[in-house]
Amino acid sequence: MSAAEQKQSSLIKAGAGAVRQAAQIIQDGGLVAFPTETVYGLGANALNGQAVARIFAAKERPDFNPLIVHFHDPDQLPEYVEFNETARLLASHFWPGPISFVLPQVQGCKISELCSAGLPTLAVRVPAHKIAQSFLKECGVPVAAPSANKSGRLSPTAPVHVVGSLGNAVDMVLAAGNCEVGLESTVLDLSGSEPVLLRFGAITAEQISSVLGYDIKVSGTHIEGETVKSPGQLLQHYAPSISVRMNAVDLNPGEALLAFGSDKFMGIKGGGAAKDLPDCSRSNLSETSDLNEAAANLFRMLHNLDRAEHSAIAVMPIPRMGIGVAINDRLSRAAQSGKS
Repeated sequence: MSAAEQKQSSLIKAGAGAVRQAAQIIQDGGLVAFPTETVYGLGANALNGQAVARIFAAKERPDFNPLIVHFHDPDQLPEYVEFNETARLLASHFWPGPISFVLPQVQGCKISELCSAGLPTLAVRVPAHKIAQSFLKECGVPVAAPSANKSGRLSPTAPVHVVGSLGNAVDMVLAAGNCEVGLESTVLDLSGSEPVLLRFGAITAEQISSVLGYDIKVSGTHIEGETVKSPGQLLQHYAPSISVRMNAVDLNPGEALLAFGSDKFMGIKGGGAAKDLPDCSRSNLSETSDLNEAAANLFRMLHNLDRAEHSAIAVMPIPRMGIGVAINDRLSRAAQSGKS
C-alpha cells in the first residue's frame, strides 16, 4: 500500500457504525479527527494523559498552549469545572454552539493537566454538529480536541485538510463534509471577576454583551510573557506556507487573490486584470459580500491558494463587523506568521 493509500485508509465516512468505531478508538487511548460546526477537531480521551500527549506530538504543539475539552451535554460540566451562573446563562443562549468557556476547575478534577497546561482553569465547549454530538455521547468521556492540523498552520474545515496535514498521526478521520461555520470557536474567559473575550469567533462580543446586559472586555492576542489561557491566543497562528497580504486593492505579479465581493476592477501591477487569473490563483470568499459565507470559506480557500507558484496571497478588504471581526483576526495572524 502506498503512503497516500495509507493516509486515506484512516478516513471513514460518518455513520452510526463509524461513530461507534471512532468512540472505541478514543476509549482505547487513540486519536480521532471529528467534525464540528467550526473546524475538524483532533480528539483524545481528556482523562487519559498519555492519549492527550499524543495530540501534542501529532500537532507538534507547544505544551504551554491549553486545549478545549468537548462535552455532549452541559450537565456533564459540574463534575469538572465550576459552572457558574454567568456560564449557565450564556450556555442557555449559545450551547450547543461555536463558543467555549474558560472556567475554574473543581477540586480533584480528573481531566489531564495537559489539557489545562497546568492552569487552575479549563476551556470547555458543547458543539452543535450532529455527528460531533453523537460521537461525544458514544465516547462516554470528555474529549480534548484542538484543531486537527499541525500547530500554527491553517485549520481544517474538510476531511482532506486533516489527512494532508496530519496523515498517519491520526488513527481515524470521521468524515462528514465541510464545516458550516469554518472558524474556530469564540473563547470567553469566565474564570475571573468579569468576562473577557480571548478569541473572536462566530459568537460576537456584541451578542454576548446583549445577553449579559453589559459590555465585555476583549483581549484577543497573547502578550509574550503572559500565561496563555486559551487556544488561538498566540500572535503567529493560522498560517499558510506563503505570505498573506491584507487589505489589497491591487495585485503584485505572482500573487494569488482572495477576493470578497466584486473583484471586477481589481488590477495587476504592470498590467492585467485579476478577473483573468486562473481558478487556481483566484478565489472569492463571497461574491455577494456575505460575511457568514466568507467565514465558512476562509480556511478552505486559503488552503487552495497556498501553492508554491504563488509569491503571496493578497486579500481584499473585509468589513470589521459581526463575524468579520473574527475573519480579520485570523487573517492578521496568518499575515503575521508569514513575516517570521
